[in-house]
Amino acid sequence: MLRVRCLRGGSRGAEAAHLIGAMLGRSVAGWVQRTFQSTSSAAAAQQHAAEEEPVTEPIQQECPVCSYNEWDPLEEVIVGRAENAQVPPFTVEVKANTYEKYWPFYQKHGGQSFPADHLKKAVAEIEEMCNILRHEGVVVQRPEPIDWSVEYKTPDFTSTGMYAAMPRDILMVVGNEIIEAPMAWRARFFEYRAYRPLIKEYFRKGAKWTTAPKPTMADELYDQDYPIRTVEDRHKLAAQGKFVTTEHEPCFDAADFIRAGRDLFVQRSQVTNYMGIEWMRRHLAPDYKVHIISFKDPNPMHIDATFNIIGPGLVLSNPDRPCRQIDMFKKAGWTVVKPPTPLIPDDHPLWMSSKWLSMNVLMLDEKRVMVDANEETIHKMFENLGIKTIKVNIRHANSLGGGFHCWTTDVRRRGTLESYFH
Repeated sequence: MLRVRCLRGGSRGAEAAHLIGAMLGRSVAGWVQRTFQSTSSAAAAQQHAAEEEPVTEPIQQECPVCSYNEWDPLEEVIVGRAENAQVPPFTVEVKANTYEKYWPFYQKHGGQSFPADHLKKAVAEIEEMCNILRHEGVVVQRPEPIDWSVEYKTPDFTSTGMYAAMPRDILMVVGNEIIEAPMAWRARFFEYRAYRPLIKEYFRKGAKWTTAPKPTMADELYDQDYPIRTVEDRHKLAAQGKFVTTEHEPCFDAADFIRAGRDLFVQRSQVTNYMGIEWMRRHLAPDYKVHIISFKDPNPMHIDATFNIIGPGLVLSNPDRPCRQIDMFKKAGWTVVKPPTPLIPDDHPLWMSSKWLSMNVLMLDEKRVMVDANEETIHKMFENLGIKTIKVNIRHANSLGGGFHCWTTDVRRRGTLESYFH
C-alpha cells in the first residue's frame, strides 16, 4: 500500500507533490491493468463454464396453503384442541348466543374449566379424529396448547380466555391467503395466539397472511340492553335485524362465511356485523364476490350448521332455519338437500350449539365425508347422494360448540379457482 503524507510549502512542496502524483499514476495504472486482466480472465472462465453448464431458474416451492371451496380433495388441515378449555364469563354477548337452559351453567362456571371428565373424553375423541384423518391421507396440524384460565385486561375490558378448539371460527383460507378473523367475544380476544406459530410457518413458506382489524370490544360494540328472555324474543329480534353486536366497529367470526370458489356466502349474526362483512367484501374484491344471505334463525351464529355447501352446486340447508334467498340458488341450478332431524338425545349437554351439528360435516373430497358415527339417518342421506361416510364419534367434543367443520380449518385442498354460482 502506498502511504502519502501531505506536503506544504513553495516549489519544493510542488515538486514533491508532482513526484508523488507521478508515482500514484504509475501505481494506479498498473493496478488497473492487473485488475482488468484478472477480471477478463475470470469473465472468460465464467463464460467457458456457462457454455458447459446452462443456468437454470431456482425451483420455487409450492405454497402449502391453497383452498377455494369446501369439497376439493383435502390434503392438509388444522384441527383444534380441547385441552385447557374454559367456560367463558357470562357476558352480554355470551348470553345472546346461548340457550336459556344453560344460563345457570354459565353463571356458575364462567371463567372456570369445563367439567374435567367431559373435557378428558373430548380430548380423546379429537385425537381419534386426527388419527382417522391421517389414515385418510390428510396432513394434520394442531394449535399450541395455552393456559386459557389466565385473566387479561385491555383498556376496555377484563376477561379470561376460552379455548383453541374451533379453528374454523378464527381462520379462513381463501386461495393462498390465511385470514385471521377479529372475533366478537371478549373471551376469544387472544385466541389467535394459539395459531400464530403455524401461521408464521405457512407465511415463511409463501402463504399470504392477513389479520382483519382487531376490534377494541369496548362496551359500544354490544347492545348492553339486548332483550333476550325467550326463544320468541330471539325470533322477533332476528326478524327485525337486531343483534347483540352493534355497528360500532368491524367484527366477524370466519365461521359465518362459507366458500364456493369465486363466491362466498355470509350471514349477519350475533358475532358478525355489516361492517365486518363490508371489510371482507372490499378485501376480497374484485376476484371474489361476497353475498349476504339470511335465515329464519332465532340465534344466528356461524353458518355451517344452517347452510353447508358440500359440493359444486350442492348444499345442505337446515329445514328448521330456511334460507330466505333459497330461490336464488335453485335458479342457479343448485341442488338443495334438507338433512334429517338430528338423533342426539335431549339430555346430552350442548353448552354452545344446537343439535344441528349433525350437518356440520367435513368433506374430504366430493365423494367422502366425515360424519357423526351416531347419526344413522344422515349416513343414509349421504349414501343416497353417492358419498362415502367416514364415521367418527365426537359427541363430547360437540358439547364445546362444534362439529367436524367447526373443529377444523382446511389449509390445502387440491383444486383450482372456479365459479359455481351464476
